Amino acid sequence: MMRSLYSGVSGLKTHQTKMDVIGNNIANVNTTAYKSMSINFSELMYQTTQAASAPSESLAGTNPKQIGLGVQSAAISTKVEGGATQTTGNPFDLKINGDEFFIVSDGSQTYFTRDGSFYVDADGNLAMSSTGYKVMGWQAEEADDGTLQVKKDTVSPLVVMDESNKTYAAEYTKAAVASGIVDWFDENQSDSAGNIVSLQFYDNLGYSYTAKFSMHNGYKPTTTKEDYTFYVELEGVYDSNGKLVTGSDNLSFGSAQSNFKLTGETYGVQNYTVNKKEVALAGGTTTTTIAYVNYSTTTGGTTTTTSVILYPADLTGLATPLPGTPTQLFKADGTVDPANADIFKALYGTNIDATAIQSSSVDPTSGTLTVTGKNITSAAVLTYSGTTGELISGKTYNLDLSSLGDAFTTIEIDFTKTSVSDNDGSSTVALTRGNTSKGFKGRELGTLQGVSIQSNGMIYASYSNGQTKLLGQIAVAEFANASGLQKEGENLYSQTNNSGEFNGIGIDISSNGDAMTTGTLEMSNVDLSSEFTEMITTQRGYQANSRIITVSDTLLEELVNLKR
Repeated sequence: MMRSLYSGVSGLKTHQTKMDVIGNNIANVNTTAYKSMSINFSELMYQTTQAASAPSESLAGTNPKQIGLGVQSAAISTKVEGGATQTTGNPFDLKINGDEFFIVSDGSQTYFTRDGSFYVDADGNLAMSSTGYKVMGWQAEEADDGTLQVKKDTVSPLVVMDESNKTYAAEYTKAAVASGIVDWFDENQSDSAGNIVSLQFYDNLGYSYTAKFSMHNGYKPTTTKEDYTFYVELEGVYDSNGKLVTGSDNLSFGSAQSNFKLTGETYGVQNYTVNKKEVALAGGTTTTTIAYVNYSTTTGGTTTTTSVILYPADLTGLATPLPGTPTQLFKADGTVDPANADIFKALYGTNIDATAIQSSSVDPTSGTLTVTGKNITSAAVLTYSGTTGELISGKTYNLDLSSLGDAFTTIEIDFTKTSVSDNDGSSTVALTRGNTSKGFKGRELGTLQGVSIQSNGMIYASYSNGQTKLLGQIAVAEFANASGLQKEGENLYSQTNNSGEFNGIGIDISSNGDAMTTGTLEMSNVDLSSEFTEMITTQRGYQANSRIITVSDTLLEELVNLKR
């Protein structure tokens, strides 16, 4: 039989194989992350009819005489370079911008893929959409400092939505920062109620509370550039419904101050009409205007009205009579007679304890009380430089809330970010929970709002309380010869002896300078123009090889016809 006949047959077979490769490429032109394949041919074998001879002195050397016996498939290669980007908007769709592979597992065997079309199953596992194989990576574990960090150990399935990740635990507030300007001429600070500053905070169960503080002017020396003093008192703690928490108005904040010197804190007379009268004092030679109120009490159905004199403090030699039996409210030194404590409370309210007053004065016309010295049960005293306006003492104070229950703790309040300055009579001091160094803001219970994947493969959960939680990191695998991987179908690959070995741990994609892009997928890298061109050449090659068989058959026919 003619050798050319079998050469033509081998040509038909190899071109058919090439057409199979081309057909598979075109069929997968829209397959996610598909890698196109190509085939190379090689000569099959040669029959040597005469070996080569060496040259001699008389004759030249001769080349070997060989007849080829056809063609065979030499190699089928995979083009591993990345395909174009397809935007999907799905946060669990990922595209690798590099040469690495995702790692997935069916529970018994590990596979590799470039198909980043993932989803979260009913158990919260991150998995391939097409096969359900679980995506592998590294788990997040708590470090010594209490933070969650990825432990780059043997890869394991990534769980992103289990029960432990659906909520973020509440935490009580441990610190707060006061910031803003304190203006001495803010009228609220010289008033008895003070300038109210509120702090919103959380207990350990995530319930929200508001601590209300009042800031008051202390003493401003008459000498310029000397220091300013202010004091801050806790008024009480209120729950989210605005109800005063029992016992919170008696909590200690700061320290006790004996005869704390004030430039002046004013208290007006409440619910009573202030009367004025010109009176003569000792010997009738000195006259003055006094302020008084007609204070009435009812006992057993009998009403008694008493004139309570607010000014002056000394009634010796009072010549002009007043209604009833005059009662002196203040002593000569400006303190309140303890016997008249109830009267004082009725006239000036409960914002100040009568027994706390150490020095004061009363306006003879309006009866307004100005306290210039008093005892303070507990207060945070702040001293600011009269030169720079910076806080120079009383920088931090602790608000101990533990007596309110086990869900409360101590909040450290930092006042160092406040300063004294002229701000047109308006103080801007505000309290913010937390601090810049350690946080300690506290929080309510958070519910899972979403999961996001960063460019380095780290997976974070976000919660309704503003917190984020590291859940793990998607690991990737790299191979010395990625084209040596074996295709397993369904966009999966497995390692071979010529691809390089997977070590079971993987790598961080950012360590290679590569990244993952969320909301996108890698498209097939099939080039249709090249495939159609290859299809034409393959068709012509197949056609030509078929002609070899036809012509060889004709020659054999002529040979057979010699017998006729």
